[in-house]
Parts: sequence; structure tokens; C-alpha cells
Amino acid sequence: MTRMSAMVLRRPGTPLVREERPLPAPGPGELLLRVEACGVCRTDLHVVDGELTQARLPIIPGHEIVGRVEAVGAGVTGFATGARVGVPWLGHTCGHCPYCASARENLCDDPLFTGYTRDGGYATHTIVDASYSFPLPEGVDATTLAPLLCAGLIGWRTLKMAGPARIIGIYGFGAAAHIIAQVAILQGRRVHAFVRPGDDAAAQFALSLGAASAQGSDAPSPEKLDAALIFAPVGALVPRALASVRKGGAVVCGGIHMSDIPAFPYALLWEERRLLSVANLTREDAREFLTLAPTLPLTMQSVPYALSQANEALADLREGRLQGAAVLVPSPLPA
Repeated sequence: MTRMSAMVLRRPGTPLVREERPLPAPGPGELLLRVEACGVCRTDLHVVDGELTQARLPIIPGHEIVGRVEAVGAGVTGFATGARVGVPWLGHTCGHCPYCASARENLCDDPLFTGYTRDGGYATHTIVDASYSFPLPEGVDATTLAPLLCAGLIGWRTLKMAGPARIIGIYGFGAAAHIIAQVAILQGRRVHAFVRPGDDAAAQFALSLGAASAQGSDAPSPEKLDAALIFAPVGALVPRALASVRKGGAVVCGGIHMSDIPAFPYALLWEERRLLSVANLTREDAREFLTLAPTLPLTMQSVPYALSQANEALADLREGRLQGAAVLVPSPLPA
């Protein structure tokens, strides 16, 4: 095979365009992957819609990549041809800034992000940094694994930042929430789901996964929460969540983009409540979660789309027509 196919964003706010390109060769420290599946994340939607403004254009979106190694660049060890790997949002870090030097590479001053500042997985093939690629298990469908690479990882980091909270509220019950709610429940925590008002399907979905309750995000919590995790990109949820969190609790915003947070009285934050944001992830987060997840009886709700249906998948996500996660399944071009 000497060429690849990709869905490309040329200008924010416009549909992705299918392109055929010469098949690239991996450089030093890189891998060429044949993409088995790539999840469609809300962050991709923010990139396509222009809400994240630093994209390198034109760009191939997608950062929940499950792929097979087809070629290995110079200096790469530990990856054999045919090996299955996963690639997340964080695609490269500088390794020498103050954040990288203090085990906070998620805050790197000079990073690259998969599907945002380096080409991603809405394609039949992609080039990735081997140091930011992770072994994945065999015997599991690629559409099941793909959402773990961002929805799962960001959900995991968000849950960790909540600390030892026993009663958790989750606002926005999409791809990340449906994974991390199950993890929290399996850890013995009680989870209350808060969905888009009137979205009875999402509420029933949350209850089917073991949530103790499910209600519209405009409703008060049925009990005081130790922590609230916000995955919906709606700033108005922050004061609502703070109002439901007990003294000393935390509200953790798990998304990369959110609408403006409205003014709220200091009393909602007082009594040592904490308001936190999650920025990206670290490789340690990935190693932890990708080791843990295959050992858990998680129910993964994935909706497959062909690569050519990328715009349809993004539209379904934008309009709230999905339960779980959308996943693109590329079909390689003939040689």
C-alpha cells in the first residue's frame, strides 16, 4: 500500500473533507500505524467548530486511536510490526520545561496534541510518537477499546482529582461519564447522574449502568455530594454543582472547553469547597487506566461509523443523539 485516506479539517466550522495522500514513513522515534478504530470525542467537536483556536490547519482530527504498527522509525524499541497500540490526546512533550521536569507533563509548555497540532486518527493510517503510544490487549474489539483512549483516560484523571469521595455526582452523561461512572461504582462509590433536562434516554442509560439516581442537570441532588464531576461543556453547571457539594468537597471540570461560568455567590465556594480543572493527561495516567480497565467488567457503549461518515458522527454528538461513544472504523484503501 502506498497511499492513505483521511478526513481533513481545512477550516473551522466547515465539514471535514476526504483526501487521499501518499503513505508517510515514520521518522526517528515514530511509528506508522494502520488505524483499526478512532473514537469521536467532544474535543474533536470543539476543534472542528473552532472553539479550540490553536489547531494546526489543515488537520486530521482524532485522538482515541487504536492501531497496528506497520513500520517503526529509527531508534524505536519495544514495538514490533503488527503490535496493537493506543494513542491518546497528549502526543508529545518537550521533556525539559519546569512542568515536564516535575512530573506534570500534562502542563508542558511546548506539547503536541493528537488530532489538534499533529495529525490524528480520522484516517486509514497515521504517524505517532512511539513514546506516547501504549500497548493494548488482543481479543477485544477495537471499537470497545477506542473510547478508553480519551473518554476513559480523562474520566480517570477527573475521578482521581476528586479524591476519596464516596458520593459522586456526574454532570453530562456522555462517553467519559458512562465509563467512569462504572469504574466509580465498582470501587464502591455511589453515583448520581445529571443529564440534559428532558433527556429520558440518557437518564435510563445511567440507571442501567448502576447509577443510584438520574435526573436533569437543573434538578438538585437527592443528597449532598462529596464531589461533582462535570463533563458537559456548560459553565452554568459549575454553580449548580457547587450548591450540591458538601463542605470540603470538590467540583472537577473534566472538559477542555466550557462556556463561561456565570457569577455566583461566594457562599457556594466557602467552607473549603474546591473548584478544579483537568488539563490533558500524563503517560502515567494512561499506564494506570489502560492496565486497570481490561480487568473490570465494563459495559462499553460504542456506535460504529465508517470513516466517510465522520461528519455524521460529529453531528450526532453535537446534537446529543448518542448514548455512549461514536467510533470511526476506517477501511484501508486497496494497494
